[in-house]
Amino acid sequence: MKQLTQELKAGKMELIDVPCPTIGDNEVLVKNLYSAISPGTESKTVIDARKGYIAKARSRQKEFNAVLKMAKSEGLLKTYNTVMNKLEAPAPLGYSCVGEIIEIGSQVKGFSLGDIVACGGGGAVHAEIVSVSKNLCVKVPDNVLPKYAAFTTIGSIAIQGIRQADLKVGENCVVIGLGLVGQITCQLLDASGVIPIGIDLDSHLAELAKKNGAIYSFVRNTEGLENTILDITRGYGADAVIVTAATKSLDPVELAGKISRKKGRVIIVGAVPTGFSRENYYKKELDLRMSCSYGPGRYDDNYENKGYDYPIGYVRFTENRNMQTFVDLLSNSKIKMSNIITHEFAFENAEKAYKMILARQEFFCGILLSYSNVVEKAKKITIRENIIPISTVKAGFIGAGSFAQNALLPRLQGKCSLIGVASIIGTEAKYVAGKYGFSYYSSDAGDIIKDDTINSVFIVTRHNTHAKFIIEALKAGKNVYVEKPLAMNMTELEEVKDAYEKSNGISLMLGFNRRFSPFTKKIMTYLNKDQIKAINIRVNAGILPPDHWVHDPMVGGGRIIGEVCHFIDLAMYIASSPITDIVAYSKPNITQDTVSISLLFANGSIANISYFSNGNKLCPKERIEVFCDGAIFIIDDFITLTEYTNRKKTTKSKQDKGHSEELKEYLKFLKEGGEPPISFDEIYLSSKATLLVLESIKQKRAISL
Repeated sequence: MKQLTQELKAGKMELIDVPCPTIGDNEVLVKNLYSAISPGTESKTVIDARKGYIAKARSRQKEFNAVLKMAKSEGLLKTYNTVMNKLEAPAPLGYSCVGEIIEIGSQVKGFSLGDIVACGGGGAVHAEIVSVSKNLCVKVPDNVLPKYAAFTTIGSIAIQGIRQADLKVGENCVVIGLGLVGQITCQLLDASGVIPIGIDLDSHLAELAKKNGAIYSFVRNTEGLENTILDITRGYGADAVIVTAATKSLDPVELAGKISRKKGRVIIVGAVPTGFSRENYYKKELDLRMSCSYGPGRYDDNYENKGYDYPIGYVRFTENRNMQTFVDLLSNSKIKMSNIITHEFAFENAEKAYKMILARQEFFCGILLSYSNVVEKAKKITIRENIIPISTVKAGFIGAGSFAQNALLPRLQGKCSLIGVASIIGTEAKYVAGKYGFSYYSSDAGDIIKDDTINSVFIVTRHNTHAKFIIEALKAGKNVYVEKPLAMNMTELEEVKDAYEKSNGISLMLGFNRRFSPFTKKIMTYLNKDQIKAINIRVNAGILPPDHWVHDPMVGGGRIIGEVCHFIDLAMYIASSPITDIVAYSKPNITQDTVSISLLFANGSIANISYFSNGNKLCPKERIEVFCDGAIFIIDDFITLTEYTNRKKTTKSKQDKGHSEELKEYLKFLKEGGEPPISFDEIYLSSKATLLVLESIKQKRAISL
């Protein structure tokens, strides 16, 4: 199937072949009939992508600051590669469409195959087939033309702005910015018994607004505009002002303050700066409100992706219910999109639509892309066939995110045969396949597991999928490399163990890279198994937002499962002995990411792991101290190793957390056999110990393995 994308590095726009999406339990698969272009929002995206690097940095200050921090902590080369991967990858465009349901997730109720639905959100892109959450799609009545319903998401943005304005019949409302959202807002206000007054820089849009319900409509530079609005409102000023403009200018918000009545409401819908003079807002006691996109539920992962709804008794109008309202208004002929739609392009000519928007040489407002009924539904796309293998290791990747791109694939390219890559994000799969030389890409992990030419599967997905994919790959007779964690709970862990024991010699490798760091290896040359060591590991982990997927108990399992496992394995490796006892305490917060852990080993060694999220990023992240028989070894962030033996010795190098050596040893093992880089017994024990840390915190006591 085809999808419209844009490369963020240079702004190149193209229709690319991507796999048909694989839907989740709470999603539906929709074959698009139409998708709507939002000229303001999407043109800004296109323009920003075509800026130079300096201009990009200025327009995205937050992201730029994050890049600077990464460069300081992880080095210029790693930072450069990470940023380039982001900029070079094709990014989707679009967020409002309509189409026919062709597949339904197992947890979706109230929809049937063949239903025509309006869709919104991150999944409702310009593509022949889209996957959309059940809370972000609504049925379209038979009497509504699908092309009109394609604007449902944009219409719900207008509806939410009006809801925030809290308008009553007979009140008046000024709409500043008469683009697509502004035109729909005027119609909605008129249908609600509110007097719409439109303002825009463009005389054509101001004139169009009169056809869309604006009883009064003005060009911004109209002489005496403020006095005119005062006259229209009987000397009081506007009851409410809804700003739907998208501009860097302060004028819309400043104007809103001037034309509002005392104790009026100003609603910000469009992308405008808010660093305005407080004088009018202060003297008039204006109520300034921000309208969040389509309504309650926006940016809430539980609502948008997991399918949880807000009870109607507490949240009357959600994203979905706002979308439903718009569709109902279309059905009742309260909204007439025929007055707003100015252009329609065939999907294959999508680039022409954006060229028209950017050129601004002709008038436009509502713009549609229309789709053919002939659609290729393949989930697997072959790039090249009959490739001569460069290695006996024939690898398939499940997952193609940032870790795969930055940590694994650059180190594997040219050292093994890369056969296939699967990702639920089709654009991501295509990009990775092309960049690293895979033979094919897919949206279905099953294509990797079932492929007889693949003998080694690399699993780099979210934590809740690891155990499932491990078991399936082992049963299919594949060697498995999986990024931590091995499992999310004890049940999964035992299922993985059972599958491994039945796999008859198939290897299972877990991505515990720190034991392969050159500094760790050097320390181990001084130590032997029988020595009793005292190990202290301090991790300045930093804050991870509470809504990050890692904290989700059903997806990430938390930072103990997701990252602390690294340090449990490292301590066990240095101790050279199995863990026998665990006691752990956590700061009383919901995320359990500030924790102190004590480990006892069979040979008498002890380890303390302090994993803190409440520190300061200026401090290096990781410090490992090893005390043994009169010697001390200290690793600081895998950049510096200080040895206190016969004399003090300090070694500095580029940060190396062991990824390269880990993969080198793993590939050597796959090719030549022998002892695996990490035994399954160690992998199992460290994984079990990690899960028991959570149990120790819960029970507030020591636990024996």
